[in-house]
Amino acid sequence: MADMSPIFRRRPARAPEDRLVTLIRKPGCHLCDDAQSVIEKVCGDLGVPWEHKDISEDPQLHDQYWEQIPVVLVDGEQHTFWRVDEDRLRKALTD
Repeated sequence: MADMSPIFRRRPARAPEDRLVTLIRKPGCHLCDDAQSVIEKVCGDLGVPWEHKDISEDPQLHDQYWEQIPVVLVDGEQHTFWRVDEDRLRKALTD
């Protein structure tokens, strides 16, 4: 019997420790602080590593995201901006 077509094969889930959440923020930003609190909780619960990058120290990030701060990336892809929904982030990291 032939193997199933890749179209029908479900992509294997990635282990939590193989994921990465990135918070792009700026100093003195209360929305950034709120976003970081949600990220710390969700990533802590799931064992997912996370990092933050300061938009004021990176001209490329500044140009790309200035009007959307805070921005959350999951595995390098933009997940959300301004407000982080805990349930949505948790779902993105466990699907």
